[in-house]
Amino acid sequence: MKWRYLAVAATVLAACIAAPQAGGAQPLVPVLADDFEGQDFDPKGGLYYKKNFEQSAGTVRFISTEARQGKQALALSIRPLCPVGAGDCSERAEVWEKKNVLVPYGEEVWYAFSMKLADPIPRDDHRYLMAQWKRQITPAARKSYSPFLALRLDKGKIVVTVETDEVKAEPLGTPERPDRCKPGETLVNNRPHDRQTRALVAWQTDMAVTTWRYQNACTSDILVKPYREGLPAAETGWIDFVFAIRTGPRGNGRIAIAANGRPVALVTGRIGHEGVGLGDDMYFKFGPYRAGQDSVWTVLYDRFRRGARCSDVTAGAVCTLWQ
Repeated sequence: MKWRYLAVAATVLAACIAAPQAGGAQPLVPVLADDFEGQDFDPKGGLYYKKNFEQSAGTVRFISTEARQGKQALALSIRPLCPVGAGDCSERAEVWEKKNVLVPYGEEVWYAFSMKLADPIPRDDHRYLMAQWKRQITPAARKSYSPFLALRLDKGKIVVTVETDEVKAEPLGTPERPDRCKPGETLVNNRPHDRQTRALVAWQTDMAVTTWRYQNACTSDILVKPYREGLPAAETGWIDFVFAIRTGPRGNGRIAIAANGRPVALVTGRIGHEGVGLGDDMYFKFGPYRAGQDSVWTVLYDRFRRGARCSDVTAGAVCTLWQ
């Protein structure tokens, strides 16, 4: 009799654990959407403009003169702010995800947004980012960490980079790799002083890979399957991006990239960071970010989406990328 009661109790406990919590538990990846149709961010979109010194270089405008869809778009601009020669100063106009909607690091998540680079498009050899994904960093961190995924400008060309903890990399400029990587390897910027490695994983169709400003080595710990076409040119106008993301610092990472409804690349292997002082969540932010410059730079955004499935953010053949 005693064992029967124990068995019944175990069954009830298992049912309680499996049942939804009262009031409905929050999903690991809440669906977010903002079409920037008002004069502020949609409360259901989970986005906000962070305020600090670097962000004071930025201007946020909801404009009706340009839109990817609907009546409005979001225009983010940065003006000169950094003193001449200030190497550690940056100028930003970045929109962040709110803390209460962040996604657990390692969870599968899909993002979609439209972007247009306003004229003039920067073409100099400096650091320019339009979107980036990072793992949370706490005050206990022993070093800074670069974004594990970033949408960048490289001398006027759109590129995507993936970052991870330092991996085994073979240097360029040797008899084995005089000016390019071997088949099955990925071009990287290996930085032993930072203990991090950055890989070039997608680039414009008209861009010569060997012109990437960061290259110095090759690795097989991050693998890239490029599709027929690369990224659209920076001058294209509106570009519809889709990113499917699962970080994996130990080798099980996976990122799919699409632009204008077409697959661009599938990235697998070592993606992201682990170590002392890193938090449990990841976060996304978008908007122009650069080292100090002497001109105004503007980037337009529209139709932001985030969700646990491809169908939360887009539809069509792009959804087969993850399969």
